[in-house]
Amino acid sequence: MSFCLETYLQQSDDYQILLSRAGFKDCAKIIQENAREIVFIKPGEKILGARIIGIPPIPIGINEEKGTIIIPYTKPCYGTAAVELPVELEEIEKIKAVSHQ
Repeated sequence: MSFCLETYLQQSDDYQILLSRAGFKDCAKIIQENAREIVFIKPGEKILGARIIGIPPIPIGINEEKGTIIIPYTKPCYGTAAVELPVELEEIEKIKAVSHQ
C-alpha cells in the first residue's frame, strides 16, 4: 500500500503546520529556519506520494534525530503550507537520493 500525503493530513494529527495559507517563498524561508539539515529537490519530484511544486530549488527540511521532514505543500485555492511530518528513515534516504545539493 502506498502512502498518500493528502489522506494522511486529513486523518492524522501527528504532524505540525509551521505556516499555512502562505506564499511559497515564505514557506521556503520557514523550512530553512526550522530544519537541522536542508536538501533541495527539483519541482515535480515525488515525496511521500505527492509531487512537490514550487520555485526551484525546493527546500526539504530533514531532522533525522526527530525522524521528521519539513516540506512545502501547495494546495490549489489554499496556498502553500510548511508541514513537519514524522517519517521512516527509509523515506529520508529516498529524499536524499533525489536531492540536488
